Amino acid sequence: MSNTVVTGTWMQDLRSFFGDKLQQNAPLAGYTTARAGGSADALVILNSAQSLEEAVRFLWKREIPFFILGNGSNILISDAGLRGLVIINRAKAYKFDSETTPPTVWVESGANLGGLARQAAILGLSGLEWAATVPGTIGGAVYGNAGAHNGDMQGSLVLAEILHPVYGKETWTNARLAYGYRTSILKRDTVKSVILSATLRLNESTREAVTSQMDTFTEQRRSTQPPGASMGSMFKNPPDDYAGRLIEAAGLKGTRIGGVEISSKHANFFINDDQATAADIWNLIQLVQRTVLDQFGVRLELEVEPLGEWPKASAPHTNH
Repeated sequence: MSNTVVTGTWMQDLRSFFGDKLQQNAPLAGYTTARAGGSADALVILNSAQSLEEAVRFLWKREIPFFILGNGSNILISDAGLRGLVIINRAKAYKFDSETTPPTVWVESGANLGGLARQAAILGLSGLEWAATVPGTIGGAVYGNAGAHNGDMQGSLVLAEILHPVYGKETWTNARLAYGYRTSILKRDTVKSVILSATLRLNESTREAVTSQMDTFTEQRRSTQPPGASMGSMFKNPPDDYAGRLIEAAGLKGTRIGGVEISSKHANFFINDDQATAADIWNLIQLVQRTVLDQFGVRLELEVEPLGEWPKASAPHTNH
């Protein structure tokens, strides 16, 4: 991503294309579950996959840097904000098809994954119970192979409609996404494609059975995960272990830097008390990684994706 601020001709091009929908110097914290981070040079909210496709093709043609945000979970935006245009993806259309075997649902990438799971439950369709408590969008879930309760996007996805900067709009199979634990080829590739929509596999069931399973998962989340502003799980679980267990064993539960604290309920969650800066969160990440590495020889890998420019981590003062 270019560090060049969008000014002059670029901003004029954006204003010409988006009109009054375009916002300049737009604060981003309110668009993220972390409730932290700086501003975007420019921001626009788009409400359909078609408008998303048209915008992205325009931006690629003009070589204007951009980011796409859904619900803003699993990301951490730097206090310096993001250069270029930020697109808030609110493309939410969906269509269930019960005539196919198995049933499927086609859904645009800005739709909320948990909300889609609840709509499937109303229709007595199973397969997305694992997603009921996942706060992100379909696009984010496809991109990062979101998962919970022994289910994930790899197990649910049939096809994804992808807009590629070189090859244009394509339909990708599950196999082509080359899924791994909380990753995909889209996340690993330096050439960033855009997810327009996805088709997910479902199964015939009953409303009562699906709802009962979702209620069980929801209660499990409430009993094990803390409320408040967070990004979800901060670190990926290392092989045959749990990030939360390692952080707790390192004595870091309750550790605070500035306005962010490691949850006393689940150590893999960092809670923002609404006063935290992105730098506070970043420094706490560095502290946890150093401490766990020193004590257990395990390098915790971020599940959260940092966006923007980040200073070299310092050794901050901490309070337990």
